[in-house]
Amino acid sequence: MAKKDLLEIVQDILSDMDSDEVNSINDTIEALQVAQIVKSTYHNIIDGKDWPFLYQFFQLTASGTSAKPTHMRLPENVVDVSIVKYNRRTSTDTFDRFEEIKYKTPEEFLDLINVRHSDASNVVVVTESSGVKLNILDDKAPSYFTSFDDEYLIFDSYDQVLDTTLQTSKTQCHGKVHPVFILSDTFVPDLPVQMFSYLLNEAKSTCFLVLKQSANQKAEQHSISQRRRMSQEAWRIKNGITFPNYGRK
Repeated sequence: MAKKDLLEIVQDILSDMDSDEVNSINDTIEALQVAQIVKSTYHNIIDGKDWPFLYQFFQLTASGTSAKPTHMRLPENVVDVSIVKYNRRTSTDTFDRFEEIKYKTPEEFLDLINVRHSDASNVVVVTESSGVKLNILDDKAPSYFTSFDDEYLIFDSYDQVLDTTLQTSKTQCHGKVHPVFILSDTFVPDLPVQMFSYLLNEAKSTCFLVLKQSANQKAEQHSISQRRRMSQEAWRIKNGITFPNYGRK
């Protein structure tokens, strides 16, 4: 089954329900109800399994203030971080040096920075919003990071010769990203092509139960069959990808 936009999915379901034809999901109340059910079904599918296609590259957002030079914010739709790399290129390097930044638990991170002397010439004391003081090095690229609130990543150092804060453009991250669903005719759900039949039949089965108060046995059978197949064939690359266990949980 090829990929379909939301209008095509709604039209398919309405046709099986013997409902009025529509040219937009906003044409009738029933069409909009079906679209809402498709959206709910989509999120149920996304939340039901650790699907490989949800893992994507992304970048962190710089703090934008020298008061917190090594704070970087995760995008709101990032669910889990598997890899964090930063360009550790120095002022004398002639090439980029994207290297993995190691995760430390908050306790390990505090142990690391607390051995630094706050009055050292290469230490900047950064005050967290909680009032906790962090001894951050200002003469080298970061080596470690942690998170105290599951929203900001805090790195142990930065190179003030190059930047006043860590930079978004110097980050390379990979992790699980939760997709958005837009109630628009032309919106195409973020799913691999082989999962569209699963979404359609799962939504169709729910629509019959909710809107028609009757079961669609054929759609339910297809949905169950496709759910089982997806649990075995979710990867398009045969051997899949293995991710290291760093970052958020």
